[in-house]
This record gives sequence, structure tokens and C-alpha cells, in this order.
Amino acid sequence: MNYATLFLFVLAASLLRAQQSIPEVEELLSRMTIEEKIGQLNLLTPGGGAVTGAVVSSDVEAKIKAGQVGGLFGLAGPDRIRTAQEYAINETRLGIPLFIGSDVIHGYKTTFPIPLGLSSSWDMALIERTAQIAATEATADGINWNFSPMVDIARDPRWGRIAEGAGEDPYLGSAVARAMVRGYQGDDLGADSTMLATVKHLALYGAAEGGRDYATVDMSRLKMYNQYLPPYHAAVEAGVASAMTSFNDVEGVPASGNKWLLTDLLRGQWGFQGFVVSDYTSINEMTNHGLGDLQAVSALALTAGMDMDMVGEGFLTTLPESLEEGKVTEEQITTACRRILEAKHKLGLFDDPYRYLDTLRPARDILTDAHRAVARRAAASAAVLLKNDSGTLPLSRDARIALVGPLADSQNNMLGTWAPTGELSEAITIQAGFDEVVPEVTYTYAVGANITDDTTLANNTNVFGPRVVIDERNPDTLLEEALAAARQADVVVAVVGEASEFSGEAGSRTELTIPESQKKLIRALVATGKPVVLVLMSGRPLVITEEMDLPLSILQVWHPGVEAGNGVVDVLYGNYNPAGHLTASWPRSVGQIPVYHSMKRSGRPAPNKGAPFQKFQSNYLDVPNTPLLPFGYGLSYTTFTYTNPQLGSEQIRMGDSVQVSIEVTNTGQLAGEEVVQLYLRDVVRSVTPPDKTLKGFTKVMLAPGESRRVTITLAPDDLKFYNAALDFAAEPGTFEVFIGENAEDEQNMLSFELLP
Repeated sequence: MNYATLFLFVLAASLLRAQQSIPEVEELLSRMTIEEKIGQLNLLTPGGGAVTGAVVSSDVEAKIKAGQVGGLFGLAGPDRIRTAQEYAINETRLGIPLFIGSDVIHGYKTTFPIPLGLSSSWDMALIERTAQIAATEATADGINWNFSPMVDIARDPRWGRIAEGAGEDPYLGSAVARAMVRGYQGDDLGADSTMLATVKHLALYGAAEGGRDYATVDMSRLKMYNQYLPPYHAAVEAGVASAMTSFNDVEGVPASGNKWLLTDLLRGQWGFQGFVVSDYTSINEMTNHGLGDLQAVSALALTAGMDMDMVGEGFLTTLPESLEEGKVTEEQITTACRRILEAKHKLGLFDDPYRYLDTLRPARDILTDAHRAVARRAAASAAVLLKNDSGTLPLSRDARIALVGPLADSQNNMLGTWAPTGELSEAITIQAGFDEVVPEVTYTYAVGANITDDTTLANNTNVFGPRVVIDERNPDTLLEEALAAARQADVVVAVVGEASEFSGEAGSRTELTIPESQKKLIRALVATGKPVVLVLMSGRPLVITEEMDLPLSILQVWHPGVEAGNGVVDVLYGNYNPAGHLTASWPRSVGQIPVYHSMKRSGRPAPNKGAPFQKFQSNYLDVPNTPLLPFGYGLSYTTFTYTNPQLGSEQIRMGDSVQVSIEVTNTGQLAGEEVVQLYLRDVVRSVTPPDKTLKGFTKVMLAPGESRRVTITLAPDDLKFYNAALDFAAEPGTFEVFIGENAEDEQNMLSFELLP
């Protein structure tokens, strides 16, 4: 998009803004002092609740009464929020109501699997439903603004926040973004059970160097537009009400002060009509980036297009001086305030500031049986069967079980990272799931090992509570108890993996293997000769090369949420046939990172799979280039075959769609769901193409022996990409289509020509 086109976009957006102005908001703005306008740009947290950063605001009550606060977060409950709202309504000159925000990332009190796990369901209706339930529960507790969804593309599992998103792919990530925005906001933001959604973190946060949280990001605009920006754009197209900036820099300018990002791209090119909020003190942190003192970076942020300052109070304390000195304008402050007030108007807060404060709703709408039933189904739907050695799964109810592992009965680790509103005491552990789902099964429980024996790692993990508990007993004693249970059992179920806070914000790791304390347990259990099933919990892809080579089965369950035990045991015993598929590639080694399905080919591509090693090609000397487990991978208790792929046409013209279909047959003995995936390769184009990209998927349920022709339509936009001029366009030529079980499945390849 050239500058002339961009100017027209901005002009059109300005005209649209003028046409859509809200009279009530404009009238209120006309009565506000500059101090009152700046006050609306200030977002604080009073502490005492779900604090999600290192700083807690001071003198919050006094600042509300002084008209210096536009919103609060970190508190919940109709009574507490009513008190704060009454300060704003009754104690200030204009009585402007407050936003009440919260990080409702994967459920409120009814906690669902971590987002990376939810995305592994490939079930957009389910994901939307979980967001609807989260909105219903959060609004019942007085919250009207959610800091979710997080849609950052993440291709480095060292980065702990990979747990919060949908993985590595922009097409799937965009679908998840749309589903979550619809779930939170519904069709009517004025309804009592919907809330403002926030797309975050704008932008590129998942590409932090070294997988280290808050670190710098450096990439070309081609890579941004084609690979990292689409999910944010999808959320904007879905009508997301607000956007949150990221901690990293973009092209050398921190996101919170980046005018190209917040004004030219977000509002100019994408037509975003909502408001922008900083992440927790991210405006202040621009001083550490080297962009000046608090006054300078606050002015930079406002000028760039920032509307609300989270916790840092730089706007509150420095904008009056910057206005006097001509570093910002009153129009810029008014514009930011207008966006805040418009969002409050859409929520209906001016009509009734207490609309979310019905004291009867929490008991009626939170942690209901119906909501927990969805959480149980989500926990099962998120599970990915990685390996089923000798068909051990599903388990027989007649088999005696040795249930072992440090995560088998750990309520503190079921909800997963970024569940600040969840209740650990409500979580169903795997052991409790055995008691609930299969009470007739005989099992013996033993811890077997600590999550880790490393006290430094444990202490660094336990900032928000005891996620890693190191048993007072000797590790050898724990191991012997587990082995004694295994010897008396028919099957061993070992629940192992990461503590919940090994991932998440500030949860970066350089070692992605299962901790050695647990590896020792796994090796010893396998040595007993008994069938072993690993129930693997993690917030990220792990390096499990050793475990994949051992004679055992592996069910990846992420951190499954409040109904963890019931959902996981449903899968173990076949009440639910696992249908999850990975949404991020699992590396063979940390040294491979990044490894993902849409990587570009080099001029010296590695030999095809199975071919002998060749020097002077793009190889590693010690491992293959391919991931251990590819994007889209997932097994079932049944089997599926794909036959007779067909194209609707072998030649199409610009602007045409093309249908791709294939016969899918359940060739096993159990009913099951299959995620049929379509990948596209643009064979020749003006900028180097990825090897292949996901461009369609559908989930189909098949009875044993049932066949169905599955059709996926490639729309005209699916053939387009951003070229060197950053125009979104398709180019004539050959396209290859792959339709199958995962990104490496190339058995069913078709091709068609796009004509000029």
C-alpha cells in the first residue's frame, strides 16, 4: 500500500468517524476540563486481587474521587466494584463510570484448557463457547472489559507465553481470534453478559529474540504482513473493541510509542475504531529502551495513538506539562478520551453504571454444572494422542492401574498459567478424575518423583504460590514407592511434565525436556516391563525425543483446566476418542528452534525425507531438519484413510474460488473425529514462498466404516499474499494442494493453474 493510498484510508476513516460520532459523548467532552480528559486515560489496579504485574497503584480511592481514573482492573465482585463505581459516579464532578477490566484468558472461574490446548481442538464452535462462558461469568462478577484474546504467533517454544495463544500458524490463529472475539462480545456489547474484548499483544510479541520474554523483535515487513499480523487483523475485522500494545519494539520503536503500528497500520490500513491500551507499565518501560524520560515517552505514546496508560501513570503525571510545552496537543488528548468514552457508551455504562453489579448473578452464573460440562468436554477435546504403543489406550476398566507422577494429584497445576481468576481448590485432579469417572477401577497412587529436584528452578517458579513442591522424602524413596505400585499393576499411568508456571509470562526456558527427576521415573517404569502411559502436561511443545523412542504411550493434555481429571480420564478410558491435533511443531532439539511448517526453502534444500545425507545442503549434522512432531499431528483410537482427492477445476481465473474434496473413511473399530487439513504451495511467485501454508480445515465425525467426501473451498484471498510492495494480491501460476492429516502428509497432492 503506497502513501497516497494510505492517505485515502486515513481520510476515509476520519470522515467515517465524523459520521459516527455519538452525541452524548460529544456533549460530555464539551463539558470536560483537560484534567478530566487526562484522568480518563489512566488505568490502575488497587491490588488485593488478581495482580498480574510487578507494580500496584497507590491512593486509588483518592484518585478516583479526584477524577483521575478511567478504569480499574484486578478486583472483582459486585459489592467491591459497586463501591469503586460509586466513588466515580457520586464523588466526581461529571460522574463518569469506570471500566472494570481483568485478564480472563481461558475462562473465569470455570477454567478451560490453556489457549494452546484449546487451539489443539481445532473446534471453533467450542472455542467460541468457552469465550461466551468466560464473558457470562466475568460479567456476573462485575467485570466488563477483558484483556483477551492473545493472538501472537509463536514459533519459539522457549517463550513461555506460547501457552496463551493458538500456536504457529496465521490462518488457524486468525480463525481462533475471530471465534474468541465473537464469544466475548457477542452481537450486543450493551447486553449484561457480554464484555469488551482486547486483541493483544500488538505486535509481533511471539517473535522475541531467544524466546526471552520482553526481548526485542526484528523482522521485515514482508514477514510481518504474511506471517505475524493476520490474527490481529482478523480480530479487528471481527469488531474487537480494544487493542493492547506489546512490550517489544517494532522496527526499532517500542510498540507503545510506535505511530506506524498504532495509527498508520491499525487505524489507517485496518480501520480499527476502538481504543488502544498499553500493557502493564509498558509506556514507562520505554525509558529502559532508551527513548527518554517518563515525560518524553508518555508524549511519544499519546502521539503514536495510545489512548490508555495501564498502571504507569505517565499520562496522568506528565501530559499537562507536555501540553503546556507543545509536545502534545489538546486535540490528541481529546481524541484519546473520546475513544474511551465511546467504549463506555457501547457498554451501556452511561445508562446504568451498575448494570454488571447484580448480586444474584454470581451464584447463578459462575461455575455452574453446565459450564463445568463444557470445561470437561474442552479438556478432552484439547488432548492430543502422540503415541499409542501396542494399542494400550483406551484402558480397560478391568486393568489394575498404578497411578503415579508428581502431577497426578496436584490441584495447583491443573488450571495452567494465566488463570488468575480461577480457583485452585475447584480443580479436579487426575486422581480425582479416576474416582469420579471410573470408580470401579482398582488403582494405587504414588508420587514417584518431584516435578523437579532443582531448588532454584522451583523457587523461581513459585512466585504466585507452590506450583513446585519438593517432597521432604528422599527421591529414591519416592521412586521405590512408584515401582512397588507398578509391579502390582497391569498398566502404569504416569502423569508428568511441566508445572503450570514453567510457562506463561516471564516463563521462558532454555531446556524443554521433561525435568530429569521425572525422566528417571519414566525410565524406571518402562524397565518394569509393564505397559506405560504418559499423561503429559505442559504449556508448550517439549523435546521428547527420548520418550518417543521408549516403548510407552503418550497423551498430551496441556494444562487442562478446572475439569482436568474428568476430561483426561474420559480420554484414557475411551469415553472420548482423542481428536486433538498440534498447533505448534514439536522440535527434536532446542537447537532446531525455530522449526515450523511454513518455513521457506533454501537455495540448497535438504534431501527429501529418507534420502541419504548430502554435504553442502541446508542440513544439521546431528538431526534431521524436520520436527519430531509436525504441525497438525494427532492420533486417534481409530484410523482414517484419505482417497480420491478431486479439484473442482484445474484452471481458474483471478477472483474465482476452487473446491478441493477428498474421501475420508474411518477404517477402525471406534467412532472418531478427524481434522482434515488443506495446505497450499505457491510454486512460483515474485517473493520467495513458504514451503506450504494452511489454507483450510474441517473437523468431521465418522462412525466405524463410514466414508464421507469432505470439501474445502479455497477462496480468492487464500491465493493472495503480500508482495514486495506490500500489496495483497495473487499472481498467476501453478498452485499445489495437499489435503490430509498433518503438515507433512503429502500423499494426496493436486495442482491447478491460476490464469491472469
